[in-house]
Amino acid sequence: MRVALLTEGARPHPDRGAGAWCERLAEGLPEHEFERYLLTGPDDPGARRPPARPGTHHLVLWGRRPRGRAPGALRRRQYARAYEDLVRALVLPGERAGFGAGLYRLAASAREDEGTLPAFLASAHARQVLERTWRLPGADTSAGQPLVRDVLVAADLLEQCLRPLSAPWYGTGPGGLGAVDLCHVVGGGPAALPALVARQLHGVPFVVTEHGLHLREQYLGYPPRAEGRAGAESEERQARDERRSDDRRHRVRAPGGERASHAAPYRWPVRALLLSFFRALTEETYRQAAILTPGSAHDQQWQRRCGADPARTRVVHEGTPAVDRPAAGPEPERPTLVWAGPLEPGRDTELVLHAFARVRAELPAARLVLHGEEAAPGYRAHCAAVAERLGVTAAVEFAGRPGSLAEAWQGGTVAVFSALSQRSPRLLVDAMLSGRAVVSTDVGVAREVVGPTGLLVPARDPRALAGACLALLRDEERRSRLGLAGRLRAQERFAVEPVTGAFREIYLELVSQYPAFPEGGGAGHGGRAPRPFARPAEYWLNDGPAGGRDEEADGAPAPRRRAGQAGQLAALAVRTDPTRTDPTRPDPARPVGPALAEAV
Repeated sequence: MRVALLTEGARPHPDRGAGAWCERLAEGLPEHEFERYLLTGPDDPGARRPPARPGTHHLVLWGRRPRGRAPGALRRRQYARAYEDLVRALVLPGERAGFGAGLYRLAASAREDEGTLPAFLASAHARQVLERTWRLPGADTSAGQPLVRDVLVAADLLEQCLRPLSAPWYGTGPGGLGAVDLCHVVGGGPAALPALVARQLHGVPFVVTEHGLHLREQYLGYPPRAEGRAGAESEERQARDERRSDDRRHRVRAPGGERASHAAPYRWPVRALLLSFFRALTEETYRQAAILTPGSAHDQQWQRRCGADPARTRVVHEGTPAVDRPAAGPEPERPTLVWAGPLEPGRDTELVLHAFARVRAELPAARLVLHGEEAAPGYRAHCAAVAERLGVTAAVEFAGRPGSLAEAWQGGTVAVFSALSQRSPRLLVDAMLSGRAVVSTDVGVAREVVGPTGLLVPARDPRALAGACLALLRDEERRSRLGLAGRLRAQERFAVEPVTGAFREIYLELVSQYPAFPEGGGAGHGGRAPRPFARPAEYWLNDGPAGGRDEEADGAPAPRRRAGQAGQLAALAVRTDPTRTDPTRPDPARPVGPALAEAV
């Protein structure tokens, strides 16, 4: 079957983050045909652009608006009505349910008049609609009354968020989402917009995979704005520069699913409007998705709070090729605690320092190695001051970013995690794969990932963390046993093969439940009700790598056949059985021969 992979990514590094996961999925399911639809950031002028990969479609989501002509008067009025409905759903609590209708009306109008939607969203007419609706009586202004500069910034950001609605990806021709059998959204957020449109226009089902929830990252990713007169002047200057510059760098979310990165802080009204947009988009995505596959049970609970149906939710852990990596070698001679992660308050490096001071009081030979770069300005210096105040500076090493995580775990006796919120299992899994015993705060996905193979302690409790570290440092046999158990657990749960096996079953289940829509819109050919498996097996046979569907005289897509055995066998079946007039319909009374089975 043909599967469209939809995700965000950075164009200079398409194989990182979600892109690398998509590549592993495609390699693990060679029996399916994958096409990649990538929402990217603007090109870096100083970076060398990699060669285009076959079957990959790009759309620049953030930055300079794509060129396009302005819509006519009639189309402009249609856009304005749909845009007003969408904005009303964002700011009026009683009209939240109208978000999907406004979204789909914008998409339908954009498809009828290609290239005009971005121009409208960036026009003065759209800003007037936004300002008028945003200031309606009853609008949610708990974040503060929007000012003119808020309208300018928010209109620019909404244009970028809605840009996928005007992508040239809709239709049943080559490269069109209407020609695929299902869509697979990786990461959520704006990447789900093309899947929603394809679902609405062509009835194509879609799967959503989230490794770290997009909506949660949005809530956590907005930096505090500058306060006071200096902050207001900075915002005014920023808004003026943004209006003058064509190459805007507003980014609601960094490509690849990481923490949001902004060119400037936004005022509370802008942030509230954008968070309302992403909340409504997430709820609509969860409502329309055929199956949701969060990367952990912790993420599954968050999805349910946003309206996800538990019956359509399945946990599929994020696979990693690191399971094939050999375990770490011998332990260092001195008892060493190793910590890895970005240096920021959320990782609570101070907790490790306070716990290590207690460990060093019991084991004077102990060392602490901290691997990671500074993610919050001044936080490394703050941690160094804490270590000096505790009197452990000589035994604490700020090692910076390691060459590889395997090297970091190699230099430690016990791996320690002290985060206040463990949202992603990646670091924990990597430490477990090294074979080192793990001590972690009992937050987020830690209990689900570590299970009985490590020690879990309450957050913000240096006494408990120190006690767990001492227990392992003093017991070599226990460390070895827990380290081996943790490595086996990580290899079993986070290997690539179980992930590809799970999606193989999910894809086949969706094809069996969702009928084929040869004409789109959810209706079968000739007005008949659609039926599962309405297309025979021969339909899915390609005419080679670039095979496509031929069009019959009545406009319905004709079956695809592989040149050779399949076509000859179908013709032979017609000649030997005069009652069969459709060579693509298999005879239920006729056994399938080995040649046809091999061709299918």
